Amino acid sequence: MKITGIELRRIAMPLVAPFRTSFGTETERDVLLLRVVTPDAEGWAECVAMTDPLYSPEYVDGAAEVLRRFLIPALPAHPDAHTVGRALHPFKGHRMAKAALETAVLDAQLRVSGQSLAAFLGASADQVPCGVSIGIMNSIPELLDTVQGYLTEGYRRIKLKIEPGWDLAPVRAVRERFGPDLPLQVDANAAYTLADAPHLARLDPYDLLLIEQPLANDDLVQHARLAPRLTTPLCLDESIESAEHAAAAISLGACSIINIKPGRVGGYLEARRIHDLARAHGLAVWCGGMLETGIGRAANLALAALPGFTLPGDTSGSHRYYATDITEPFVPRDGHLPVPTGPGIGVDPVPDILDEVTVSTEWITL
Repeated sequence: MKITGIELRRIAMPLVAPFRTSFGTETERDVLLLRVVTPDAEGWAECVAMTDPLYSPEYVDGAAEVLRRFLIPALPAHPDAHTVGRALHPFKGHRMAKAALETAVLDAQLRVSGQSLAAFLGASADQVPCGVSIGIMNSIPELLDTVQGYLTEGYRRIKLKIEPGWDLAPVRAVRERFGPDLPLQVDANAAYTLADAPHLARLDPYDLLLIEQPLANDDLVQHARLAPRLTTPLCLDESIESAEHAAAAISLGACSIINIKPGRVGGYLEARRIHDLARAHGLAVWCGGMLETGIGRAANLALAALPGFTLPGDTSGSHRYYATDITEPFVPRDGHLPVPTGPGIGVDPVPDILDEVTVSTEWITL
């Protein structure tokens, strides 16, 4: 497959409501899209790096720079998804940028062959249960109203963002209001330390599905020490950047569940490797989200349809974050989203909407 050029497109996507986590509040997503152009097809991908390096060391401006200076020039003359990964391997880190480039090439490749991303990855489901992530709120009543709204919409699982000072009370309130059968989990985004173990153990009576990334992302050993002190299963997110990291976490006993975010681990091929590894060791996995537009959401649905994804992920409908998505909107039905079946990721941006939110474009000829 010969690539004639690659477009880097920046778009600004206002969120329908501020999204607050333990590391900051987002009101708008600054999104970097990649469009790979070949004589026979175009491939699209979304870089999930945030504006500031708060969730991870990567950020949007840095991703664009490393793509134009190092990653795109390193592409082989006739790339496919596998050769892209090998060509980019010598460059350290920058997994979100690498994931975007690999995915855009893979999307173009699959559009040429007429195969869907879901089929390529080995998906076994044609729909995926919807979970929703709820940011830190200003009050308990506001939180309860928000949870009620999502349950009314049919969401199958609720995830609450937590931090010191916003953890026991919101979890208790949601359990008391909505009962023991609600699938409920929490996400700390590395806001605690091992010294907080006795406090985190106070979440155990609430029968949570999991507590996600309670400690620092670079400390598997501390997570391994925390795990036996809790009855709530530990899930790792930021700590897992590769299949090698997943293998180390499994070996140490640092987690019993893994949140797989394709952008965080360098792409969908590496995400599938982590899925296969976890499944072989009996660990559950689920697909996390990074407030993706329809471009990233479509690809995540293909991944989440693999057989090892036994827990609902952050696969929300488009309207959870955006009043108007850049693709045809994903609308949950009976708490599920359909897995796209068209070639590649199965969706395209709507040109008029894409133009309306575009901030800048850059064309790189190969």
